[in-house]
Amino acid sequence: MVASLDFRTYRLEWDEASERYVKRYVPGESWMTRPDPKCTRNFMIANLTQDLLMHGRGFWYVTSRYQGTGFPASFVWLPADNVTTTDQAGPEWYGPSDDIQYNGVDIDPTQVVQFLSPVNGLLWQGERSIDIAYRLDEAARRFANSEIAAGVLQQVDGEPLSGDELSELASAWADARRNRAIGALNSNVKWVESTATADKLQMLESRQYQALELARVANIPPYLVGVDVGGYTYQNIDTARRDLYLFGAKPIVDCIQSTLSSDQILAHGKHVELDVDTYLNGAGLETDETNERSLSAAEVAQKVYLAVVNGVMTVDEARDMIRDAGGNL
Repeated sequence: MVASLDFRTYRLEWDEASERYVKRYVPGESWMTRPDPKCTRNFMIANLTQDLLMHGRGFWYVTSRYQGTGFPASFVWLPADNVTTTDQAGPEWYGPSDDIQYNGVDIDPTQVVQFLSPVNGLLWQGERSIDIAYRLDEAARRFANSEIAAGVLQQVDGEPLSGDELSELASAWADARRNRAIGALNSNVKWVESTATADKLQMLESRQYQALELARVANIPPYLVGVDVGGYTYQNIDTARRDLYLFGAKPIVDCIQSTLSSDQILAHGKHVELDVDTYLNGAGLETDETNERSLSAAEVAQKVYLAVVNGVMTVDEARDMIRDAGGNL
């Protein structure tokens, strides 16, 4: 979603009538159409967004500057995986680094645009959740690769078989079932089929919960990634698009805007923003800044529920907000 947004430039001017600052849009810089002349703009923004989400920071390297002003004219994306900062070991970042290496080679920090996310990287704050999800997926994959029903071969008579003999028997039985669909056993061996159902073997409930946990770690409303959350449903795709921006993408969008609006990139007083209005207007919506419609009590309750689930709001705060909206808890 972030990669689909266009850049635009504005200045803030004081408006006497409304007694507040208003945006006056001005022509943008040439790099805003294609920051890296060798690739597309959405490639640059998509990879930067991924670095901010996963690592909590991202990097662009200045490849050329305007002769008259000295401001950057083009950039190249530096994968965060290949960047090390010797003055900040991480994985929590405390500000821009003054000692940067790319693939082990020192580079000039004044030529690097450093984007610092307000949220810690998912690979760090969600390390345990990711590991559990991976292990659950691997277990489900092992069962999915099995072409026969799960169970055990039990010897019921005769001289006890050794461990090697039992292994050979199990392999021969599995091969027969796999190749012929019908296996044959003598009276000394009994096939005991597992009572575990397919959903238990695939650990559907555990994997569903882990998907919910990953959505929480990533600060994304669970229903946006297909996780069923009891007691909450969104009404239409317009609401989903708006919530994707407000609850998921906004911290990253704000980070990119603020960084590219710095005096390192643009003349003082000019600001860059990603065109969220066009994205939301395409769904019949507008941002909070241009749309002051009131939400119904039901809509408030839905959004407050997500805030409570994600730990952003306490239950008491939620109760007060819903009461103020005229709804019942």
